[in-house]
Amino acid sequence: MAHTLADEDNTYDARVPGEPAPSGANGCAIEARALRKVYKASGTQPAKEALKGIDLAVPRGSIFALLGPNGAGKSTFINILAGLVLKTSGSASIWGFDTDVNPRQARASIGVVPQELNIDPFFTPAEVMEMQAGLYGVPKRERRTMEILKAMGLDDKADAYARTLSGGMRRRLLVAKAMVHNPPVLILDEPTAGVDIELRRQLWDYVKGLHDRGTTIVLTTHYLEEAEALCDTIAIIDKGEVVACEPKETLLARISEKQLIVRPATPATVLPAALENMKAELRPDGAIEVQYNPAETSAMSILGALSAGGMEIVDISTAESDLEDVFLQLTSH
Repeated sequence: MAHTLADEDNTYDARVPGEPAPSGANGCAIEARALRKVYKASGTQPAKEALKGIDLAVPRGSIFALLGPNGAGKSTFINILAGLVLKTSGSASIWGFDTDVNPRQARASIGVVPQELNIDPFFTPAEVMEMQAGLYGVPKRERRTMEILKAMGLDDKADAYARTLSGGMRRRLLVAKAMVHNPPVLILDEPTAGVDIELRRQLWDYVKGLHDRGTTIVLTTHYLEEAEALCDTIAIIDKGEVVACEPKETLLARISEKQLIVRPATPATVLPAALENMKAELRPDGAIEVQYNPAETSAMSILGALSAGGMEIVDISTAESDLEDVFLQLTSH
């Protein structure tokens, strides 16, 4: 089953010809309601509740980050959407298609790039792409094997055995493989793990191009600065529960503290009395680091107090909270 992308309005049609549009077709790209997964006890391993009835909605047209520590439940969630893991209870839908009611259409609406480099070493990239297109029923005249391989920088390796490709090239081939049926939703599970900086940049340029043409992107990554730079909505999952799901700006605003670093003309050996009631610490190089809330204290008042105490300041710098600060606050136990 092929999908078509109408560039004029950035909408997809994932239906079998003649089939009515699904309920909620104009809603979320992915929606989970009370989604729960319990792995049964096996041998010495006790039963484990991987997902504890999560509710999650991915807006259409977004670049959505799904973050969490190892074992938080991210991969279980993705595998349920991909049809690789059976849920215990709850519901999930992709592009308006319920995974139980319309499993074929739901799976055709999603492309998943897994963490594992699971490519048959005795197939060439072109053969991998053609086989995947055949599995999704893409007619030969509509296949874009060389177009996608070229976009991934793999056109010159189209006829080379996959076993001869570097780790970065195999990672890009997985992305290409997930795009053969032109799905409206693309899930990237740690796509840049083991990829060098230049290949990472090329990969994200291509992904951003897909997003510009209407593809909804869901990203899991351990590179938090990557998620902060690329994504507009971020969910954090921990121990099988969603602990945050908000626009990036709202999430970052959860931590309002800033950091002020002051460098005196003469390296400080003790904290000035003016900072006694503030969160301040002395750095090994003699600089002073102050954590403050701009709503309660201004940087100018801190500097003024230090100057009034006789300190000659030669340099200052400030830093705001980033996604790593929020992540650690929500997932540290």
